[in-house]
Amino acid sequence: MKTLHRMIVKAFIGPFAISFMIVVFILVMQFLWKYVDDLMGKGLEWYVIVELLTYAGASFVPLALPLAVLLAGIMTMGGLGENSELIPMRSAGLGVQRILLPLAMLAGLLALGSFYFSNNLLPIANLKFKSLLWDVTEKKPALNIEPGVFYNGIDGFSIRVADKNPSTGELSDVLIYDHRAPYKGNSTVIRAEKGTMQRSSDGHFLILTLENGKLYDEAGTVGDRRANRPLMRGTFQRDVVTMDLSGLGLRRTDEDLFKDNYKMLTMGQLDEELDSLRTVYDDRKAEQLAHARNSLWFFRADAPKGDREAEAKSFREFEQGLTPGGREAVFELAMNMSRNNARYMENSAQELNGRRSLMAKHRIEWHRKPMLAVACLVFFFIGAPLGAIIRKGGMGLPVVAAILFFLVFHIISFSTEKLVVAGEVQPWPGMWVSTLVLIPIGAFLTWKASADSPLFDRDAYYRGWERIRALLRPRNAHPPAL
Repeated sequence: MKTLHRMIVKAFIGPFAISFMIVVFILVMQFLWKYVDDLMGKGLEWYVIVELLTYAGASFVPLALPLAVLLAGIMTMGGLGENSELIPMRSAGLGVQRILLPLAMLAGLLALGSFYFSNNLLPIANLKFKSLLWDVTEKKPALNIEPGVFYNGIDGFSIRVADKNPSTGELSDVLIYDHRAPYKGNSTVIRAEKGTMQRSSDGHFLILTLENGKLYDEAGTVGDRRANRPLMRGTFQRDVVTMDLSGLGLRRTDEDLFKDNYKMLTMGQLDEELDSLRTVYDDRKAEQLAHARNSLWFFRADAPKGDREAEAKSFREFEQGLTPGGREAVFELAMNMSRNNARYMENSAQELNGRRSLMAKHRIEWHRKPMLAVACLVFFFIGAPLGAIIRKGGMGLPVVAAILFFLVFHIISFSTEKLVVAGEVQPWPGMWVSTLVLIPIGAFLTWKASADSPLFDRDAYYRGWERIRALLRPRNAHPPAL
């Protein structure tokens, strides 16, 4: 590699790394704000939070790479142009294509890495991310009893304290509803003047030591009027209540329950799953069609193939021979059969639409992996020529231009994905529309950069406008004499 190429690559790596980390950080923060209510108050260990954010960041890597390449391309070439480093390169006979060659090769390697990550590593990261997110969101809140508020986090108990001393852990006016017995409601009530709260040595149990309290226990089943046992009441000077805290811990779900999701599959596995889904879809469609045909007498396979007019005449004769009550029963039976058939067809249509939507999501995920890899190359050929044209580095104008292009890409991609799921557009070219729209823009900017066109030069546009005005200005055949 030539010294000039190494210098350009080094100038690209720094902005790319910074842009990539910033984009991933923003996407992770967006995820964190979305699920902040499910994460707060759970008493999660720090390493669980770090693990969850790491998997979340890994799931955003394919989306962050194109934007990072776009930003780095604009900042690198814009910085070279702003520092007047492109001028001596062009003076030495190097065209824009020659200058961009090492960066284009690096962008190609990034595109290949993006595809490998999306196809091989991202399914594993998504599997661990989704399973851990499910466990975290389903975890019960941590043990935090607030004064004057009923705490229901412990299975089988509802606790309320009037006041709590944070330093000593002493509780006052403790009220406990014990509803561990099934179908008995709050049959056991404990109330004590004061108490203390501590965990067992292994942390699996909560030990409440109560003093000067009363116990109310209704032995009969709630709502049973035949119960003849009286309400039991008692008092105690000191009592110990042990509560199981195993339900408050983070329970890890088996990852095999999530592995069949389309986001956890490689392209080869998606092809196999699509074949299975298509086979099931065809089988169900054939079963529903056979059931619908069998429910209509004229379309049954065993129905006689006689004259329809004669059959209609025989039915009229049969109807005329019925009593008013019999005729009403026949019509009621026919109406019920029609309603059942209409309901069955509606349910069948909904089922088939759901299966088609599931197959569309598998196809979307199949196309998304190579599409985002190709988007890295497309964004490079937009960002690098654009930076060479505007000749502005830093985080100002390049960031604005990059965000505008990325918004166009993201909005088109999101809209066409919804159309593909709805069945309005096929996955090809539906999932590729956002990339195909940007390819002509990249080709146009590369051509303008190669021709050293003043695309964003205000004076050039002003001179062009003045030429147009001069052509439109009326000419005087007899100019005034001087």
